[in-house]
Amino acid sequence: MNDRDALTAYAASFVDELAENGVKHVVVSPGSRSTPLALLLVEHPDIEIHINVDERSAAFFALGMAKALKEPVGLLCTSGTAAANFYPAVIEAFHSRVPLIVLTADRPHELRDVGAPQAIDQIHLYGRQVKWFVEMALPESTDEMMRYARTVGARAVATAAAQPAGPVHLNFPLREPLIPNLEQAKEFRQKQPAPAVLIESGMRTLSASQIESIAATLSQAKQGLIVCGELPDPEMKEAIVAIAETLAFPLLADPLSQLRSGSNNKDVIIDAYDTFLRDDAAKAAFSPAVIIRFGAMPVSKPLLLFMKKQKQAITLVVDGGAGWREPAGLATNMIYCEERDFCQRVGEKITSAAGDEWLRLWQDVNGATKNALASVHDEAELSEGKLFALLADMLPPKSTLFVGNSMPIRDLDTFFMNNEKGIKILANRGANGIDGVVSTALGVSTVAENTVLAIGDLSFFHDMNGLLAAKLQKQDITILLINNDGGGIFSFLPIANEKEHFEMLFGTPHGLDFSHTAKLYGGKYNKVQNWDELKSVFTESFGIQGLKIIEVPTERESNLHKHRNLWSFVSQEIKWVLNREIS
Repeated sequence: MNDRDALTAYAASFVDELAENGVKHVVVSPGSRSTPLALLLVEHPDIEIHINVDERSAAFFALGMAKALKEPVGLLCTSGTAAANFYPAVIEAFHSRVPLIVLTADRPHELRDVGAPQAIDQIHLYGRQVKWFVEMALPESTDEMMRYARTVGARAVATAAAQPAGPVHLNFPLREPLIPNLEQAKEFRQKQPAPAVLIESGMRTLSASQIESIAATLSQAKQGLIVCGELPDPEMKEAIVAIAETLAFPLLADPLSQLRSGSNNKDVIIDAYDTFLRDDAAKAAFSPAVIIRFGAMPVSKPLLLFMKKQKQAITLVVDGGAGWREPAGLATNMIYCEERDFCQRVGEKITSAAGDEWLRLWQDVNGATKNALASVHDEAELSEGKLFALLADMLPPKSTLFVGNSMPIRDLDTFFMNNEKGIKILANRGANGIDGVVSTALGVSTVAENTVLAIGDLSFFHDMNGLLAAKLQKQDITILLINNDGGGIFSFLPIANEKEHFEMLFGTPHGLDFSHTAKLYGGKYNKVQNWDELKSVFTESFGIQGLKIIEVPTERESNLHKHRNLWSFVSQEIKWVLNREIS
């Protein structure tokens, strides 16, 4: 068998095994060295490829698809710095537990470290930011090597998907010729038994005695708290709500937990904690004996600071992925058990619940805070807080909201309250970067209807080239571009007091006219001037195909003062509630 036949048999075996193990989507960035894999992927009837010419954008696009689908998505590029451009998204996938299968083509061994073009050291290129790395063998057509290719493909899918999910990296050294025999590949695929290996994976669980012990501890706690961040599986939320109700513990739900929007019971869900935990009187009123945490660490910094001070509390961190998501450094128990299993089994063993007064105090403070925050609806001029307060009403049911980092995710946390609409909220909170957000949202929009991206101007600028995917693949997405001409979040930090250098180093005004961006990428553009115009244009956008950019101009200094005035008003309302409770 010649080199071309060996390449075809080997690479076709690998690609077919990806498909047999459930990989349905692969994002491909064009290049020469990756030709055989690209051609075999596009020819495979069970795999859909998505072309993205910019590798950094492509990687975040794949990340978005995998995040929305909650299943492994493939990612392919040629050799050299193309692979290096995947790195930011690989980091995000690793820290946010998103399954990616990163496939990088490479020069064969004889062309490494000899000055050959497009040849860099790709061995362990992503270091410890991937779950598994394999330097693939050179193509051969023996039965042993074809089974090897299939086995690696199966392991890659299983490893990426196993909790904690994350990226794996397979590096393919390939010699010329690089053109496989596609007819032979088709015949080969039809003859092959599939798959080469079935990998069965179970969930982590606890013994009966461990469950009994934990239930006894929780039954004795009269003042407990449940904190829920981003969850690996939205189906967990019913079980988490159920155990909160059984224990009569308030459930502080991060917007990425998916607990704030949907049909689940919300009586125990506290959604305004980010605001009232800024208040000293409120923090002093709450002293939990037990804290149970599920999911990633929530967005809210006031909540993190509050938890750090609860040194008296028994803190249980429940993680079915067996990680170490505990930046507060206060965990007394790291519990490696699938979250739903934990809630159901422990809930069955609870013998008593916390007092009604404890839960009611949280509910009363939460209600007063929400009433105070509702005053944001009275603002006449465009503002960031009111925008996020309105989104729950403006978004269609079952839509998906992707939120950029810095101020957008924080305003969402503050102003996006409990609702019944089943709005899925996503964000890149692994490494919390502003890079690749546009591309990630576009990846989400590939598999989710009525996708909206709410993003700041600097983050939008950082990934404008990602919009090419929207143009070429006719993606349907509505982008709310919040433009305060710079880095608005820095105005809330102590560095803002250093007036002399603040604007140059942190404010970073750019003065860009984003209407040109929309024109370049074939999108519909509106720059709204008032709330009525925003509501009208936003509602109409869901009936228009393609890319829609709605620019919402705001003013950084005004936004800062509005937030501070609102926090002051909330503090007054909280004091009234607490005084009433004491009396």
